[in-house]
Parts: sequence; structure tokens; C-alpha cells
Amino acid sequence: MHWQTSRFQIDLTHPKVMGIVNVTPDSFSDGGRFNGVSRALAHCEALLTQGADILDLGAESTRPGAVAVPLEQELQRLLPVLTEAVKLGVPISIDTYKPEVMQAALDLGADIINDIWALRFPAALAGGKSATEVVTAHPACGVCLMHMHRDPQSMQALPMHGDVNAQVLAFLKRESERVKAVGVNFYRILLDPGIGFGKTPEQNFSLLANQDALLALGHGLLVGWSRKRSLGWVLGDGGEHAAADLVAHRRAVASAVAALLAVERGAHVVRVHDVRETVDAIKVWQAVQSQVAH
Repeated sequence: MHWQTSRFQIDLTHPKVMGIVNVTPDSFSDGGRFNGVSRALAHCEALLTQGADILDLGAESTRPGAVAVPLEQELQRLLPVLTEAVKLGVPISIDTYKPEVMQAALDLGADIINDIWALRFPAALAGGKSATEVVTAHPACGVCLMHMHRDPQSMQALPMHGDVNAQVLAFLKRESERVKAVGVNFYRILLDPGIGFGKTPEQNFSLLANQDALLALGHGLLVGWSRKRSLGWVLGDGGEHAAADLVAHRRAVASAVAALLAVERGAHVVRVHDVRETVDAIKVWQAVQSQVAH
């Protein structure tokens, strides 16, 4: 299995680690630390040194309750960093749902669109392309379609009800079929269950426990457990009231464990803040797997 992207065909026969680069002042766990071109690029290089296979740049926080960022502000934050990041020789993913940002990023050479809205967002301006149209028009960019209940402003205040596994599966099946029907090649698409996006802790862990159902759709699977509130719920670290530094420190091990459990259950890409810890955990698991194979 592989993931076709703008410049790279990513081999998914072995798990890949996607390092998070938040070019924002208000991300829930590292807001402001990498805001600005020089700091963001230094962080990109550090993550690559730690073993990241893919870099995911985002210029708008999608934490629960986050306020939407105006289009021009997102572009001003993102594009100077992206201009330099595409020179690093690794796949560059852009975490955005706005079609105009997608188009600008792809024009600069971005490889992947990582969309929490699963390409359902319309154009901001009349006559512009929708998110689906932007990606469809590109010959090869990769795309990740994520499940999100409601929107970042309301998703945790009014989380999902009912059978989360069936609902997420049905959504990802429907949206992947929709995108393929308009011309996006099968191998360009990865799916993401959207851990934490409008789901209770119990629902998030149920998705992990039943992750094999999502694999049955045939697409590669991307999962993001890194520093999520559900881990804080298990650890009892204060959740959204905890200080950012505490969240980063306390949840690092739990995040690596959750990522490894996702990989063990078949995830092809894990999106993480703590790259070194996750890479090390996967290496240990792979050493065991190599012995089992023999």
C-alpha cells in the first residue's frame, strides 16, 4: 500500500510518523512556541532529526472552542513557513479546511491536504472553488479526510450520541466514495476517525479498540491521539484547565502509547507532537514483530 502525494509516493507498508508544526499562537498544548518563520522552521528541522517522516503545518488552531481565523491571517502565518519547508526534502502536509488556503499551499508545492472537514467546505468567495474542487483539480496531491462531529466551536459542548463506530465508519465510507466519484485517485486518500473531534473519552477509546472496522474500507488510516483530552481524562491531569507545559510533559508518554496502540491495530500514519518518543516506541514494537515473523 502507498499514499500518492504531490512529490512523493509514501510507502505505507511500515508505519509513518507525521510531526505537528503549529504555526499558531493558540494551539492547546504548544501555542505560540513555534509561531513565526524562523522558530517554525527550526522546529521542522528538529522533528526531522527526531525521525519524522512527514511534516504537518497548521496555521489555525482546531482545539475545542477555538475561534476561526480569517483567511488572510491564516495565509500570512502559513505561506512564509511553507515556502521554506518544501525545500526540506520530505512530504509537507497542510492542516486546513479553507479551499483558498489549500490552493495557495498546493501552488507552493505542498504534498498533502489534511482536512478536518473532509473536503466539505465551500469557497469563501462567490465563484471560487470548493475544497473538493481544489483537490480534484490537482493531479496528484494526497488528502486526508477526517470525521468531525459539528465544528470546533461546539463539538465538545455537544458530543456525539449513539454508536460512534458505526457513525464514523458510515461517514468515512460516504465521503471517500464521494471524493473518488469526482476523480480523486484511491491511492491519494487516507482516512482519519477524528479522535477528540466531538467525541467523549469513552467514544475515542472505542474507536481505537474497534479500529479494524475502519481498515476494512481499504484506504490507509491516519490517527491523531497526541496530547488529546481523552488521555488527560485517563491520567487525571486537569484536562482543559491544565497548563500547556503540564499537558506537554504529562501526556507525552501516554501519547506515544496511544500512537503505538493505533499502529499495532493497523494505523498507517500517526500524527504526533512528540516525535522522538513515538519513533522510539515504534522501533521497539518493530523489533518484537521481526522476531514474531521468524
